[in-house]
Amino acid sequence: MTQKESQAVSQRPVKPLEATKLDTALLKKPERFLNRELSWLRFNERVLEEAYNATHPLLERLRFLSISSSNLDEFFMVRYAGLREQFRAGVTRPSQDGLTPEEQVAAIEKHSAKLMEAQQACWKELRGLLSKNKVDVLTMADLTNADLKWLREHFEENVFPILTPQAVDPAHPFPFIPNLGFAVAFQLVPEKATTEAMVGLVPMPAFSPRFIRLPDRAKKGIRFVRLESVIAQFMDMLFPGFSSNGHCVFRIVRDSDIEIEEEAEDLIHEFEILLKQRRRGRIVRIHIDGDAPAQLQDFITREIGAEERDIMVLKGLLGMKSLAELIVDDRKDLQFQPYEPRYPERIREMGGDCFAAIKAKDIIVHHPYESFDVVVQFIRQAAVDPDVIAIKQTLYRTTLNSPIVSALMEAAEMGKNVTALVEIKARFDEETNLRLARDLERAGVQVVYGFIDYKTHAKVSLVVRREDDRLHSYTHFGTGNYHPVTARIYTDLSLFTADPGLARDANKLFNYVTAYREPPDVAPDFEKIAMSPRTLESRLVDMINQEAKNAKEGRPSGVWAKMNSLVDNDVIDALYRASQAGVPVNLIVRGICCLRPGVKGLSENIQVKSLIGRFLEHSRIVCFANGEMLPSPKAIIYISSADWMQRNLKRRVESLVPVENPTVHRQVLNQIMIANLNDDEQSWEMDGDGDFHRLRPPDRGEGFSAHRYFMENPSLSGRGNALVVSIPPRLAPKKRSKT
Repeated sequence: MTQKESQAVSQRPVKPLEATKLDTALLKKPERFLNRELSWLRFNERVLEEAYNATHPLLERLRFLSISSSNLDEFFMVRYAGLREQFRAGVTRPSQDGLTPEEQVAAIEKHSAKLMEAQQACWKELRGLLSKNKVDVLTMADLTNADLKWLREHFEENVFPILTPQAVDPAHPFPFIPNLGFAVAFQLVPEKATTEAMVGLVPMPAFSPRFIRLPDRAKKGIRFVRLESVIAQFMDMLFPGFSSNGHCVFRIVRDSDIEIEEEAEDLIHEFEILLKQRRRGRIVRIHIDGDAPAQLQDFITREIGAEERDIMVLKGLLGMKSLAELIVDDRKDLQFQPYEPRYPERIREMGGDCFAAIKAKDIIVHHPYESFDVVVQFIRQAAVDPDVIAIKQTLYRTTLNSPIVSALMEAAEMGKNVTALVEIKARFDEETNLRLARDLERAGVQVVYGFIDYKTHAKVSLVVRREDDRLHSYTHFGTGNYHPVTARIYTDLSLFTADPGLARDANKLFNYVTAYREPPDVAPDFEKIAMSPRTLESRLVDMINQEAKNAKEGRPSGVWAKMNSLVDNDVIDALYRASQAGVPVNLIVRGICCLRPGVKGLSENIQVKSLIGRFLEHSRIVCFANGEMLPSPKAIIYISSADWMQRNLKRRVESLVPVENPTVHRQVLNQIMIANLNDDEQSWEMDGDGDFHRLRPPDRGEGFSAHRYFMENPSLSGRGNALVVSIPPRLAPKKRSKT
């Protein structure tokens, strides 16, 4: 690709500044922002749309449906629950877009109801397609006598022993149903007149499969039945002496956010208590089977003590997260073709010696196209290398059997100075991280938990090695977690460097967290990186403002950025001002976006797109033109652990790391960013009202897919050659909206 062609990629013409009617008053109106919660729901709609995308394999479509349901559960457990608590407390302070908690709750309920209806319609469509492909979810009426005989034996041996049927009457109060718990309720009629009618309840076991697979004796294909249907079928074993006059399934979603008292004496002990309390959080949603008898439905809602607005009656399948159980290994033909990540060639050429390869030149690793094993190898090599004397590591999310944790423990047992900064406040991973912290401490690792009010979200590893009677440091900065499972499906960047300045900055970051009870007002004197909560946001705003200054002075300007979410009002306003100055801004925002693009007089020079596909876009990158047309060798590039949200920029410890090595610079700018900006097969473009439109509907055939491009081009992982393949520019029409 020539320099001229590269400059044309993903940069639409910008009107001259004098021809643009600026409206500075818009920068003071709350309407310049979109609502965060509604933007998230639109993101989950895009996830659900992939379940409707006929170009995906059938079981992968089912996976997208499962993910959309899981996402929605978490949204209600955390975001919606928090707004409900504000509403109950009488809070009327509006969000940055001008909506009160009450208004947001009402809008969420209306929007989410339509989303759940769409999920049910999607399941109905997919169930029919699965059946045509010999994967069936059957009802009891579909089963043969032989099936019922096998199922009864299976129930007696594998299900009945873990069930606890419970009567609900004046002597037996309604039992507690935990968060995301299912239960089957029965209207029970006694066989003897001396016994009174009652309601029976059977909580479904949390760790038992939701779908039971039937044997395929007649070669009919893969067949499942739902656990709740099986419980209803054999209720005579659970409530002998009674028959059922109707039954229904219901499901509970509870408030699962955790708040820590600022003066908690023992943070670990406090979290262990709160994790137990999470199971007993306030109810925010009850999902009830739409076929429930009216009398039974009224009984459940009355006895459980929920508010009327908490009730969600659904005609179909409750709790679609469990649909992932139907993605079975023996139907690989209905899944994406397996993809095996490449191992970085540079390190392979050095015989697997990470330190030698990094010392020769900085390395960028693009996950999941390149293997996460290189990150594991970096820590493992440090653990066994007799010349390594110290390792420092942040851990935000990982697994209980993490190879990185094992390597840190091995290093400590070998007498090395090992420090692990474990973030126990990582939402929904708190329990895992507590257990990891205990194991690390037993092995001799110095475990630090960070600040009470600020999560440590930065992804940093620092290895100190003695070479030629001097200490040399090797640093890894990442945009994603040290998690070997998610690293196979999340797109992230790993930067390995022996740069002394970056190593000193990494050490200062660790000391910043470990040496204080609360973040000090003054940030360390960093040489190269920026860090929230002190300097990261101001660095971003200053860089954006500089691009605006360049544009006003008639110099080339531009901002390319990729992130998961864009919410922070200060950064958004800086982007608006840059747009008004004539700076072309191209943003790739996977999820929440509170900025309104393409609004005349406010943001007409800003484009926003969202990329949803096989891999979850997770890397955070920002590129500034720096006085030349993008892409340019003089562009200033950063990778980061932080999204552009208030929580990341103001209430977390995050890192913003410059990419300075020319080879790595070309890889990030000329390969990764250009490919993402030009994806039209899995991309959506956003308009000023917050709506998204597919750039290339599936019925238009294959376009350019960034995911496929990186999977099919092994040259990208080698020595960092610049992109030489011509990428088609996006030709979708640009929509314009007004606030």
